[in-house]
Amino acid sequence: MERCRSLSWTTLFQVLPYVVKWETGQEALSNMNNFLEVTMRKKVLAVLVCVNILVLGLAGCEKTPEEAIVREKGADSIKEYESADEKAKGALREALGVPEHYKNEASYEEGGLVIDTDADVIVPEADTVNTYAVSAKEVNQDLIDTVTEAFFPGEKFYHRYSYDLQTKEDHRERATQLKKYKAEGNLDPYEHGRDENGNLQFDIDGQIEREEQAIETAPETAEKREVTPSFGIAYEGEKGEEEEVDTDCFGGVVETADGIYNYSINYRMKPDVTFSIERRREDLADPYVFSSWTEAGFLMDIDGENHISEEQIQSKLNVSFEDAKKTAEEKIERLGWDLKLFGWDYAVFCEGEGGANADHMLDAGYQFYFSRELDKVPVTHTVEYGGGLEDMDSTLAVWSYERCEIIVGDDGIQWVNIINPYEIGEVQTANVKLLDFDQVIGIYEQMMEVSNADITRYETHREYHIRRITLGYMRIYDPTKDSDTGLLVPVWDFFGGFDLTEPDGTSMVKNTGEHSTQSHLTINAIDGTVIDRGLGY
Repeated sequence: MERCRSLSWTTLFQVLPYVVKWETGQEALSNMNNFLEVTMRKKVLAVLVCVNILVLGLAGCEKTPEEAIVREKGADSIKEYESADEKAKGALREALGVPEHYKNEASYEEGGLVIDTDADVIVPEADTVNTYAVSAKEVNQDLIDTVTEAFFPGEKFYHRYSYDLQTKEDHRERATQLKKYKAEGNLDPYEHGRDENGNLQFDIDGQIEREEQAIETAPETAEKREVTPSFGIAYEGEKGEEEEVDTDCFGGVVETADGIYNYSINYRMKPDVTFSIERRREDLADPYVFSSWTEAGFLMDIDGENHISEEQIQSKLNVSFEDAKKTAEEKIERLGWDLKLFGWDYAVFCEGEGGANADHMLDAGYQFYFSRELDKVPVTHTVEYGGGLEDMDSTLAVWSYERCEIIVGDDGIQWVNIINPYEIGEVQTANVKLLDFDQVIGIYEQMMEVSNADITRYETHREYHIRRITLGYMRIYDPTKDSDTGLLVPVWDFFGGFDLTEPDGTSMVKNTGEHSTQSHLTINAIDGTVIDRGLGY
């Protein structure tokens, strides 16, 4: 099992512009992140497709390849590939000429761009690779029941609207807390900051007034309404009528011996479906202060005030890795989807808008990543959710990747995220013919240069640190044809971090990339096309 500690969406929201937070609406935020992340590169890649790969000769001293590296995508992404000769069967590492480690350093743009590759090369212990048809599992009551019973067998559920209905006492307590902040001189208790005119974004006096007004109309008590996790549940709206129906989502609360959990199912952004579970905290002084779980690998790799050391994380852990792993695997096995544990990260629970850091850390846990394995070849886990849009005006229905992640802490499961479970279909091309490693590495070195060709227009210096190269499956699809079927194909991913210096020289990011699961380039191992993981093709 590979140990991988990945990039934090929550922390990056405060540190870098390519980020989202862990929240209920994460699908939309993920799409926004994908759009932002690829926008800088779109002009360069479009030129490559239209003008030809001769551009490669302009920015460096590498030889121009004889044929285009970036080929037209879309319909041609989903196709039949050529099978290798039977005599070509053999261990992939040996057959493709893959070294255990690859090292190279290239400098471009008079030193403004450096590609430092010092990476272990990970290849599955397989003799052949196939391509597989893949589709989205049907989202129905059977699927909901499968997930529900895997994590909460025999438990009672309550509709979240009734469970969290604010009573007179709730509003009194909030008003009292806000008045206490004001008396202490803390007019921005939730760190919302100031607007462009210097005014506080949070109006504490206005909020106190609203809480006091709400006391008059709020109920004395909240009656918990028992429900079965499903779509189509009606509930009372603000007017006190049965006027709201959750036709494609569910929000519930379950009380267990291990704690109280929020359980939500979101199918609003079809074909994407997300199952989210989060343990409610009892150690928060003010539940309105922003708090969340964050993957910690990125925090361990960066310099600066957000850095958290492994020792600091372990000081918050009182559960062994093996016990936490067992807890996670037992739950996933109950799903019956043949998912396996392929990586893990530390996770930290931090409070406050200032970002995840040691001062804000309240708790820690282990975050486990589960994935598919077909013919000894795993589906590679990355930070990308996929299902991005080429532009914000697109009307395509997009399909994110399958994800299954669990955080386990001292008192059991803390957080679960399951997105888009796959239905694995038949083999499309058996023993598919793959490019030699030398061919792949040639594409990688040229495309890292080309995809960053204009980087010095925005930054004084950027240095990539590629620390892991992996061969595994990835799902590609053509959203213009079908938004819930695709193909599992073998790809090479190049993982790492980067350092950057902005033109004013004052803002710097340093990321060693040692524990990163951010792939900076993804290459189709069959035909050498460059795949945008944010888009999924």
